[in-house]
Amino acid sequence: MASRNTWLWVTLAIGLFAFVWFFERHWSAPVSGPPLVLPGLKTEAVTSVQVRQLDLRAERVNGGWQLTRPLRYPARAGAIESLLTNLAQLQAQTHISAAELRQHTNMDAEFGFDAAHTSLLIQETSNRHQLLVGARTPPGDQVFIQVVGVEGLYVVNADWLKLVPQTANEWRDTGFVSLRGLAFDRLVVTNQGAAFELQRGPARPGWQLVQPRQARADNAKIAEALRALEDLRVTQFVTDQPPADAESYGLQPPELSLTFAQGTNAVLQLAFGLSPTNATNQVFARRSDRPSVMLVPREPLAPWHVKSDDFRDRHLLALNGRTVDRIEVRGDDEFALQRQSGQAWRLLPQDLPADRELVENLITNLTSLRVSHFVKDVVIQPNLTDYGLATPARQFVLKTAAPDASATNGLLGQLDFGATEEERTYVRRPDEDAVYAVKAADFQRLPGAAFQLRERRIWNQSEEQVARVLTRQAGKTRELIRNGTNSWSLAPGSQGIINPDAVEETVHRLGQLYAVAWVAVGEPELARHGFQADGIEVTLELKSGDRLSVRFGGVAPSGLTYAATTLAGQLWIFECPPSVSELTRAYLLIPVSGS
Repeated sequence: MASRNTWLWVTLAIGLFAFVWFFERHWSAPVSGPPLVLPGLKTEAVTSVQVRQLDLRAERVNGGWQLTRPLRYPARAGAIESLLTNLAQLQAQTHISAAELRQHTNMDAEFGFDAAHTSLLIQETSNRHQLLVGARTPPGDQVFIQVVGVEGLYVVNADWLKLVPQTANEWRDTGFVSLRGLAFDRLVVTNQGAAFELQRGPARPGWQLVQPRQARADNAKIAEALRALEDLRVTQFVTDQPPADAESYGLQPPELSLTFAQGTNAVLQLAFGLSPTNATNQVFARRSDRPSVMLVPREPLAPWHVKSDDFRDRHLLALNGRTVDRIEVRGDDEFALQRQSGQAWRLLPQDLPADRELVENLITNLTSLRVSHFVKDVVIQPNLTDYGLATPARQFVLKTAAPDASATNGLLGQLDFGATEEERTYVRRPDEDAVYAVKAADFQRLPGAAFQLRERRIWNQSEEQVARVLTRQAGKTRELIRNGTNSWSLAPGSQGIINPDAVEETVHRLGQLYAVAWVAVGEPELARHGFQADGIEVTLELKSGDRLSVRFGGVAPSGLTYAATTLAGQLWIFECPPSVSELTRAYLLIPVSGS
């Protein structure tokens, strides 16, 4: 009997130990932190916030925040949301009960609620919270607060007070203007230097200059200037009363005004005036829809302190993403460049392959060409002779195979170039009355003859296909025979010392010959480019029996050597790659007697 009782007590002890161990390790009660001061506050449901000692009130409007007192003004939404988020998470470090407070005979004075203090009123959709802020505790890092309707006081960390505005201006949006949602299609700019008007759509995409003249506008520059305007921040709110002495601020009349209009109706005017004597990098500013005078930085306004020509588009051509499929050129001769399948181009009517890179460079040079001078805005047809444009010295017509509404009959653009005077070349677009000028150096980069755009790869032969190399020089001939890879020998009757490895490399480069630039076409051009009757000529004789010959002439202004070869029965002169000319002179020339 005693033994049975002993085992019973042992079993109970083990069970009790297991129960305590299990609940201690796995069912420990959650640790509760300090209580929230405003446990029911839902920040997303707050409709208004009021700081009573400032008579400051902000209301949530259309997902944003608007000041309604002391004046209606856009509010700094981020500052208000930060305060609400902090208040929703505010924890009480200490709670002083109502019973404890009754022991203090002058509770308001002791805890700082007798003097002017901060009072926050937070309105939710169906609830209201009022928070009174008292004095700081002696160390200064905590503060007494009271929630109206809740007994007792709380002691909380004082850091959140940094989010409470000390002046009404702290909650005002410092953005000067936002153009998002502002419907306007005209912009009138008036400054001390000029007055001009810009207009956009619907007839043409983008902006156009309409006053004081009709002209294409620089859309990128306008967009950049508008972005700088939207980035403008108010550095000081000077006054909220309509100034009787607007002239003293330079706002009547303004130094600069920007008027945004929709049709004939002005929707917003921005006025900018003088600088304070102690802050010359700032200017007084005002909006037509608000009475306030503000200070804003001067520098972002610099793009608007210009004359109308500064907003004119200096590009002569704009493709706007459209593809050029045909280029018609009238210069030293008449020809066309026609896109083939893929990226290949062909010269017509010569029916020669065109150099893809040169054609792409031509398109790039034409579309990047910029006006250096606006010569005259209206030039009538009889006066075009004054600029060499009645019969253009050179003309480029760009077309696309897939015309749209902005490319009538496939025409993308046309440029006529006239006379060159004082390092500038006159140019016009036939669809405009103006005459412009571009830098002569930019014009001279444009080809004027078909031969300049021919495919620059002259031939493509491997050294393995070469049987022998013949060099003619000063009436003499030397022949080298290829016996195999890097194996060369002198033919009977030829003399000199050869470097087989160097000869192999030279022949390889000659087999891959290309023109750095085409210079001229035809036998009459030889003498002008330094070619002599007994000059240097190298011929690659192929195993097939074909012969590839190249002659070397004088030195071009670029420093490269002129070379010439015959293609389809016609002589072509070009600038030779330095690797070919230098290797040829070093390893293929006939040694001079006695050297």
